[in-house]
Amino acid sequence: MIWLIGGTSESVSIVQLLTQHHIDFIITVTTSSAVQLYRSNPECKIIVGKLSASEIASFIRQQDINLIIDSSHPFAVNISQTVINLSQELKIPYLRYERPNLNPSPSISYVSSLESLTTENSPLYGKRVLLTIGAKFLHLFSNYHHLATLYARILPYPESINLAYEANFQCDRIIALRPPITAELEKALWQMWNIDIVVTKAGGKAGGEDIKQQISQELNIPLIIIERPKLSYPLITDNVEKILEFIVNNN
Repeated sequence: MIWLIGGTSESVSIVQLLTQHHIDFIITVTTSSAVQLYRSNPECKIIVGKLSASEIASFIRQQDINLIIDSSHPFAVNISQTVINLSQELKIPYLRYERPNLNPSPSISYVSSLESLTTENSPLYGKRVLLTIGAKFLHLFSNYHHLATLYARILPYPESINLAYEANFQCDRIIALRPPITAELEKALWQMWNIDIVVTKAGGKAGGEDIKQQISQELNIPLIIIERPKLSYPLITDNVEKILEFIVNNN
């Protein structure tokens, strides 16, 4: 049995590949909304919920997992590192599927952490800032509202909206949208709020990073991208077809 750590748009392509070749697999996702990604494959076996390290070990034994394909979000480093450790301990082959990085444009600055943007010396100081970083990171800016005019774009889920409120974002500073977001809408939002600078994560094309780069250049608005956390993956690919090769080589 193959364990696919899913919840991303890339994992949908992997599901299609596995289904096409009649390969048994089980998917785990952290939210019930992520299940909708696989609605075109209604027979998929999906488990919903966050798993602790001990629960992951039990899950691997109970499901008789013999291969792991990690297609979690690039910033979901805790689950990836936990699974890497367990896979090495249990001698289970592990493959990380990582969405490709994009080539940078001249208007982009890269920083290694969000914390570096929450000081008085930050390039955000005194600016009108659009944060497209995910609701769970907004708390880092909860005490920065007096230093900049902050707007947050988040997913339209109650938990995301609650996290935004807890981080001191008022209703007129929040917009809840589900990707994909077109270039036209992206551009309109930046213009509507008179945005001076945008902060996003290195989410690749699947995360709309390419569109943000495009609009950044068109409107001459600086874009700050948070670099992906660096993990030491045992085996990694950005080619879906390589996944089949990995399965064949480990059977």
